[in-house]
Amino acid sequence: MTEGIAKELVLKKLVPRSEVPFPIQEFNARHRRIRDAMSKAGVDVLYLSAPESMFYVSGYQSEWYQAQSPKDWQPMSGIAMHVDHPGFILFDIVEELVMSRYTTISKDTRIYPEGTATPMHRWVVHELEKQGWTPSTVGLETWSYRPNRAVSEMFEMELRKAGCEVTDATDIVRSIRGTKSERELACIEKAAEIADVGLKAVESCMTPGMTELEVYGEIVRAMAKAGGENPGITMPVVSGPKCACVHALASRKKIRKGEVVNVDLCGVYKRYHVNMARTYSMGKPHPEVESVVAASARAVETLRGIIEPGLPVAKLVDQMREHYTRDGIVKDSWWYGGYELGIAFPPDWVGAFFYDNGTDNRGKVFGPGTVVNYESIFYLPRKIGVSVVINTLLFGNKRAKVLGSIPNDILVLGKR
Repeated sequence: MTEGIAKELVLKKLVPRSEVPFPIQEFNARHRRIRDAMSKAGVDVLYLSAPESMFYVSGYQSEWYQAQSPKDWQPMSGIAMHVDHPGFILFDIVEELVMSRYTTISKDTRIYPEGTATPMHRWVVHELEKQGWTPSTVGLETWSYRPNRAVSEMFEMELRKAGCEVTDATDIVRSIRGTKSERELACIEKAAEIADVGLKAVESCMTPGMTELEVYGEIVRAMAKAGGENPGITMPVVSGPKCACVHALASRKKIRKGEVVNVDLCGVYKRYHVNMARTYSMGKPHPEVESVVAASARAVETLRGIIEPGLPVAKLVDQMREHYTRDGIVKDSWWYGGYELGIAFPPDWVGAFFYDNGTDNRGKVFGPGTVVNYESIFYLPRKIGVSVVINTLLFGNKRAKVLGSIPNDILVLGKR
């Protein structure tokens, strides 16, 4: 075979079957909302570098975003949008060219030239200049982890050299993403079914003697078989004294009889996350422990009785505080509240909006299309640790609901 022919054929001709998550009409509607927001913010060009934003605009998804890469491999892939032009420009590297064909709706993909001495951040600015999009006011997602600080500063400096004014525009796409369409809400509903599968796998497999990692593996296997994807955070399975550590990693620790186990997971469908967590007991728990978890679980019924589209955030928080006060556990709270859920890629699934008892929620409502989790986490007596009960709330156009079918009380497995 002639040298280079295989590479040329792959890069020019190979087109895997499309995995774009939505029809073009969904993306076009998003683009219009983004350009309207850009106009109101005085942003001419928006450069999107957060994986969630790139996915929202184009469908782009990858397993690697150069988060901790060598200095020569700049995390500069991204999407540029102009306030007065439809569509967008996708900037990427040659190794991801084939991927960009089947994961995105891009009609203008520009590939960083191989072997060039020009750094990628400078090449992107040159391409914007050729497009006639500079000088202008350019908005960057400065609250995104990518590009990293070093590359971000070089990129901003290059834009200023091209006569641009640079501003933080992180909230443009974040705020729009906060209100889900009917198609997105359908993905959330499917993700909830997958989360149920994950928790049912725990109930069916977890026995004393298993390691936390073994349980974690069974959760992943079950949700993957149901069509679930890799979540934005490594899912905790923590047992015994470790259950006091809400964000601990599953390890080779063996689960023992009599221990409390917390499992926190997300079902994921088309990158849309639904968060659920439950507290398990390996045998009958102490009555004091059972009582605290029961009070925490009863909060979900209080939620069911009050949630509706347009519910003031402060009303939800106030009524939940009253619930915990009546049940006598409010002073032992680790945290109760929640945050926005939706599109997420590693390393996080926590969205931009959050609410809790210590935050000023006046004037804020859970409008139609809002999806948040609700975390009810409390310290347990007898130096056991904490109990974690988490559910996801979906606010539709006409009604709101708590997703999932798994009971919220402490789930007892086996006998002491």
